Amino acid sequence: MSVPTEPTARDRSRAANRAGIGAFIGSTIEWFDFYIYGTASALVFDKVFFPELDGALGTLVAFATFWVGFLARPLGGIVFGHYGDRLGRKKTLVITLLMMGVSTTAIGLLPGYASIGIAAPILLVAIRMIQGIGLGGEWGGSVLIASESAPKGKSVLYGAFAQQGSPVGNTLSTLSFLAISQLPDDAFTSWGWRVPFLASALLVMVGLFVRLKVAESPAMAKLIEKKEVAKLPLTEVLRSHPMLIVLGIGACTIGLSATYFKSTFALSWATSALDFDRSSFLTIILVANITQIVVQPFGAVLATKMKSWSRAVCVMLIPELFLMPVMFLLIGTENYGLAMFGVAVATIPHCLYYAALAGMLASRFPAHLRYTGISLCYQLCGTLLGGTTPIVGQSLLNWTGSITAVIVYAVFQVALTMGCMLLLLRRPNHDETAVEAAPAARTSAPLPG
Repeated sequence: MSVPTEPTARDRSRAANRAGIGAFIGSTIEWFDFYIYGTASALVFDKVFFPELDGALGTLVAFATFWVGFLARPLGGIVFGHYGDRLGRKKTLVITLLMMGVSTTAIGLLPGYASIGIAAPILLVAIRMIQGIGLGGEWGGSVLIASESAPKGKSVLYGAFAQQGSPVGNTLSTLSFLAISQLPDDAFTSWGWRVPFLASALLVMVGLFVRLKVAESPAMAKLIEKKEVAKLPLTEVLRSHPMLIVLGIGACTIGLSATYFKSTFALSWATSALDFDRSSFLTIILVANITQIVVQPFGAVLATKMKSWSRAVCVMLIPELFLMPVMFLLIGTENYGLAMFGVAVATIPHCLYYAALAGMLASRFPAHLRYTGISLCYQLCGTLLGGTTPIVGQSLLNWTGSITAVIVYAVFQVALTMGCMLLLLRRPNHDETAVEAAPAARTSAPLPG
């Protein structure tokens, strides 16, 4: 009878790298699916699904359907957080990837208002909700499969693998729409916009192939082995850690909303109220996305190298208090070069922060409640603050006729993020606690709940 051998350091390193790559590829595909909807809602959904609503009102309603995905994301976080904390991270990630792929492809096949009338926008909203549920379960699992597999002291760095999927997915989304935006307006509106949605089916096959090869995270495998999983993770996390949830929601804010300020709200504003054509502003967004891809990993490196995470957060976010207003003012000049510079530079602070956000947030929740805890924070923030960004921005613009109110709102979100994260980092670091407790031989009773 053979005795199981302990995995070597090389084996653990290989498993950690595979988990990181799997998290990156899967989250890239999920975010691609989610971002193409935001771009389409800014450029074409008002014409295809809401043709009877003119101008800014049609855009506002299209943005409302965009927000429906965020409304559904907490439900996905709760459902898949429950099973992810009880059955494992890997199983839920396969299901969420399939949900996103099927729903995104369905949007690409959906007839418009001209073909089936009011049924078209109703079906659009229903499918968008399924998309939201899928992404609501995806983010927490991707972050944890990577960060919990990381070598000691590198959880923030490995959590950034999942975070990197967002700008890459956004870039692929922008590239796809930039390519089809070269079509004549009639072709773009009738069938061109559908191409990125239909391409999702091929991407999902690639994602599933990679994700099925990833092992369960060591932290979760240990909980399952010792039968220390929570029976009702949602109930326990709300009862035991309500303040963590509140602070976590605030701490996620600018990490989510900054992208929608520029790639959804600003895209609509620049192409409808300012003198930018569709291709020009999509190129501006593309440059900003590439900037994010290049710069973002350094946020995780910075947080890993600095002794104080609180100091790292200040270094990352204080510049955004000034650069976010500069971005809107430079777009308002209607000068292509200035607008590109403003959007790209304003991307740097929040993308540095976004890289470190996942690992910092995960470290504040105990492992047996972590999937549910971080999913609630991130997805409720998306519903309340991130996903409402285009709606609030457009409403403020319609109401005041000036971009100033939007600038004030953006600065408020940066300040809220920084304040909540600094308070959150005063709470115990459960990753450090687990590492300190690991050498001691101990037997644990099942955790409550």
